[in-house]
Amino acid sequence: MDTDELSNEAYDGVIVEAEKLHHDLTLQFGVLASTCNNEEEYLLKAKLLIEEIQKLDKSSLSEIFFDSIPDKKKLNFTLEKMLNNILEVETIPGNKRHYDF
Repeated sequence: MDTDELSNEAYDGVIVEAEKLHHDLTLQFGVLASTCNNEEEYLLKAKLLIEEIQKLDKSSLSEIFFDSIPDKKKLNFTLEKMLNNILEVETIPGNKRHYDF
């Protein structure tokens, strides 16, 4: 799937929130969509990716952030916000989510 296939709620909660911190973080979650068949799978994998990123040390973060690594505190805050957004999206039935297609 592509990020264009995500509901507006999922897109805003993950992609837009990641972009607020750093474009390289957005890329990680954008590429993730290509490995998923549907939004539910994407949200599950996004939660797992958030957990993985939270565990990374500074040298490992350099593999995600090509130009500059954001402050770890700001990164963790953003990741927690994204996780909360995902949990909120998951409470919305699929037929009540909004799609652009």
